[in-house]
Amino acid sequence: MAHGHSHLPPDPDAPDLDAPRSRIVVWAVLGVVAVLTIVGLVLMWPRDQVTIELDEGFGFSAELVDATVTRVDLVPCAGVGEAASIRCEQVSARIDEGPTRGDTATFELFLTTTTPRLDRGDAIVLSYAPAAPPELAYQFADYQRGTPLLWLTALFVVAVVALGRWKGLRALAGVGISLAIIVTFLLPALLLGDPPVLLSLVACSTIAFLALFLAHGFNDRTAVALLGTLISLGLTGALAVLFVSLTRITGLASEEALLLQAGSGIIDFQGLLLAGIMIGALGVLDDVTVTQVAAVWELKRADRRFGAWELYRRAVNVGRDHIASVVNTLALAYAGAALPLLLLFTQAQRSFSEVLTGEAVAVEVVRTLVGSIGLIAAVPITTGLAALVIAGATLVEDDDSSSSGGGRRNQRSRRGRGPGRRDPFWDDSAWDDSELDVADDGVGDEPHETEES
Repeated sequence: MAHGHSHLPPDPDAPDLDAPRSRIVVWAVLGVVAVLTIVGLVLMWPRDQVTIELDEGFGFSAELVDATVTRVDLVPCAGVGEAASIRCEQVSARIDEGPTRGDTATFELFLTTTTPRLDRGDAIVLSYAPAAPPELAYQFADYQRGTPLLWLTALFVVAVVALGRWKGLRALAGVGISLAIIVTFLLPALLLGDPPVLLSLVACSTIAFLALFLAHGFNDRTAVALLGTLISLGLTGALAVLFVSLTRITGLASEEALLLQAGSGIIDFQGLLLAGIMIGALGVLDDVTVTQVAAVWELKRADRRFGAWELYRRAVNVGRDHIASVVNTLALAYAGAALPLLLLFTQAQRSFSEVLTGEAVAVEVVRTLVGSIGLIAAVPITTGLAALVIAGATLVEDDDSSSSGGGRRNQRSRRGRGPGRRDPFWDDSAWDDSELDVADDGVGDEPHETEES
């Protein structure tokens, strides 16, 4: 029986697929990290509940209730004596939830440039303090934003699923898992006073394992991206520890940190800052690492003769363009978040160096530069790992593939499945699959040989 085979020159850099040492090393290292992560989760999982008691003066003791504005009148402000020219908005609102549901709440808003403009029918949130005098029991707290946020979330889900399909759904599941790890493990453990850096390492490792394998499949391709992510994250964490210490950043520059400090004396705020840097970096690192592995994979598919160095060289060129845009995006994102603070310092007539070295801005500088260095390092690290592993991929064909069609791509059976069938989740990027073969369309092909079996 005759079989058609397409032959290309052997790759001198490719390891023997019967003993793919680079792949074994990748999975062995990930296995060790996975065990350490599980041990960390077991030992550091919060078993006690800690509640921070904030002073009532901060306004956190009041109950929040939804309400709907029913009437707005312009009246003289109460408690200003004879100054009838000082006007306030008297707002009446129907309480929509809670023990006083159906009642009408009345409160005043002093008119300033920052006073919210309320109209009849507006959905708002009121703070309710039962112990306060009746005329002061209800005060405006915020607008209700649940409905537009739900619409925005639905639009996001539709966009992700429309483009990503099943992989998009798995990516959304990964987002949910990431948030669950942060809420159920990281935050409660931080309140218990556990080491923030170690906690963030365990949390980031857990998120990376679950989110990447869920979104991209349990295969060698994802394994390399994951290992590159973890190595780059470790470098980012080390740099963050070093430069937060050298710059003597306390982590108390924000109002939120000051509130937490007032209610708890066991939180390490410098460590909390480090944890925030690492969590933020993880979200961008996996984007870079997955992209670099995909670049190496596509290069190998395009020409199976590429060795490790050629794959690395070409994929790094792709990474340079990617990094240039990602670093700029990261810097602009942090600058945008700190824009009101920068404007305040500008109005205070402080020099640029004074603004830059003040803790409130220096935090963002350290966060941006450390995260950017981690991103830059992720490109050569991940690309090198991917090139070493993927360079060993070769076309594997089976004996039951048909030779009819004169040079069509041979199909093979893997792991007990029928010829040519691939699991779209678990094996959509297995590197010894026949997908690495170049489709024979009769144009520019290498000569075919026929072997008698």
